[in-house]
Amino acid sequence: MASKGQSRKRKLLHIRHRSRPGTPAGTIQVDPQADRSSIRAIAYSPHDLVELVDLPVSAVASLLQKWPVVWLDVTGLGSSEILQELGQTLQLHPLALEDVINLHQRAKFDPYDDNLFLVARMCNPGESTQTEQISFFVKPGLVLSFQERPGDCWNPLRERLRFAKGRLRHQGPDYLLHALLDAIIDSYYPIVDKISDDLDQLDAEIAAGQRHDQMQRIHDTRGNLLALRRALRPHREMVNDLTRKDSPILTDGSKVFFRDCYDHVIQLIELVDTYRELAGDIRDFYMSATSNRLNEVMKVLTMFSTLFMPLSFIAGVYGMNFDTDSPWNMPELGWRHGYLFAWSLMVSTAAAMLWLFRKRTWL
Repeated sequence: MASKGQSRKRKLLHIRHRSRPGTPAGTIQVDPQADRSSIRAIAYSPHDLVELVDLPVSAVASLLQKWPVVWLDVTGLGSSEILQELGQTLQLHPLALEDVINLHQRAKFDPYDDNLFLVARMCNPGESTQTEQISFFVKPGLVLSFQERPGDCWNPLRERLRFAKGRLRHQGPDYLLHALLDAIIDSYYPIVDKISDDLDQLDAEIAAGQRHDQMQRIHDTRGNLLALRRALRPHREMVNDLTRKDSPILTDGSKVFFRDCYDHVIQLIELVDTYRELAGDIRDFYMSATSNRLNEVMKVLTMFSTLFMPLSFIAGVYGMNFDTDSPWNMPELGWRHGYLFAWSLMVSTAAAMLWLFRKRTWL
């Protein structure tokens, strides 16, 4: 039976494509078990802000006309009507909308005629290595985000918008996109730090001789690092494209901040690769420590066996049944001190062998 860690690893690496083979490109087929779609809007200017929950799609156009920057956050991908209506209202490409609901996407950047489409993978809250697909559409004055389920890492960003902290309220949608991506990338740091602490603890336990479930924990940690590596590596190319490709939506000022995101991605990838190598070294250390412990046990058992070999020989000789009246009898059998002599011989032989073992530093 597969262990819990192995089952979780298979679940992390499992990919399910939503559309059936042969389905026309751009077809939207939502998961019947997905959460109902809900639109949350934050529209702002340098001096004012409005926040709306369960916004109908029919109110999106008027919101875009009134406010310089609008952030529409769609939570849940289970309502095909809302998704199709959003696509028609905002003139989104059907291929990009299809990628939104097919949750096997890797991080990528696709520029279209009048908008940008991006996919990123966000770590779920709670220090879990499971990732969630986040899709973005960026148009002049608009950032549209899609997430699978409620719960994200953007609450500090929402607080900055509400209380006009920093430069966020004074910038355009490209800077808002940077802030959202930066929060997604930084969400990996607590998980990577926790894995680092787990590896340190494993190393200390193995060095102290506490070997119980360490091998399974090492195996689970390597699986988690593999999942993080698969999620993080495509972000490097995606963020690099944001810093290099020209687009009227992305200003030169925002590209400086995207370069900072690129540095964070590189740092995280290097940390994951380093910890993966460290996990392999700890696994080798565990095997070496287990082997050394087995060698020590075998060494002690071998010494005891070697120690008792001459004693068994002496006891075997004096245990033979000879008639004391035979001319070839053993003189010690009829001797008064024969029994004491046999014990003295065995004890002196054992003492001599122990002295020899200690002299040769075998003990």
